[in-house]
Amino acid sequence: MLTLDQAIENLDKKGYLNVEIPKGIDLVEEINKLRKEKNAVILAHYYQSGEIQDLADYLGDSLQLARAAAKTEADMIVFCGVHFMAEAAKILNPTKKVVLPDTKAGCSLADSCSAEGLRGLREKHPNAIVVSYINCDAGVKAESDIIVTSSNAEAIINSLPEEQEIIFAPDRNLGRYLNQVCNRKMILWDGACIVHEAFSLERIAQQMAENPNAKLIAHPEAQEDLLKFAHFIGSTSRLLDYVVENEAEEFIVATEEGILHEMQKLAPNKKLIPALVQDESCNCSECFYMKLSTLEKLYLCMKYELPEIQIEEELRVKALSSINRMLELSEKIK
Repeated sequence: MLTLDQAIENLDKKGYLNVEIPKGIDLVEEINKLRKEKNAVILAHYYQSGEIQDLADYLGDSLQLARAAAKTEADMIVFCGVHFMAEAAKILNPTKKVVLPDTKAGCSLADSCSAEGLRGLREKHPNAIVVSYINCDAGVKAESDIIVTSSNAEAIINSLPEEQEIIFAPDRNLGRYLNQVCNRKMILWDGACIVHEAFSLERIAQQMAENPNAKLIAHPEAQEDLLKFAHFIGSTSRLLDYVVENEAEEFIVATEEGILHEMQKLAPNKKLIPALVQDESCNCSECFYMKLSTLEKLYLCMKYELPEIQIEEELRVKALSSINRMLELSEKIK
């Protein structure tokens, strides 16, 4: 095991502090102590592990966590999610320390789009505005006019003039879904989330046959062929609300499996079935990146306040404009 100085020197390569934790330590107790001592707030996405979800001050989807980050009075924001989410928190809070348990927690969708590529697409469509899904890095946010999440995308797109040409990046599946429900012809960047593209329509059809009373619910990042069969399509938080509020007792859930933890807590008597993926050796759909955060990494991150998210100020200001536009347009959205 490395010394602290060695771990800090190796941080960029490793992504987290690889130092020894005292044996027998109660991690939950220590994390709670550090939260109080450092006036820290823990933000966690629904796709995190259940033990981290249970520790969070704020648990939510991208829109809910963006709002929480914008309003927090904490001195340190500890983001249990992926890199672009922690970046967004830093964009909104330049004077606060923002830390991420593991900087290797990336996003396949964010990786599919670059600021340079988006600038090139805009040059081909000079009259278009750029609406980007929040699953993108700070450079892409800086090249965008408006950021959206899956919770507010439909409302924001509908608020724009019908004649307005729109480039939508980076998720082609969400963009295609929005084109249908909003009756638009947006220009779509060709990116996708590997987790939501991994579902097997054939295996899910078998699940539906075996569970005829179950409702199939899906995130709009999933492929079009799957969405055609879904009883309900919605953002992570809306899928959660649907399970709690709908009278059905069984649900096949086609999104990252981490959401089932909170669903089961809020609807303990309902049967939740993770939708099957194409890989028959795996029966659930996990985001590898989301699961990089662990209690050990969270503890070390809070104790040593590393890894810290830093963004160059000129880039931060440019990216802030598109996020603020989203927050302004979505004030009325739950």
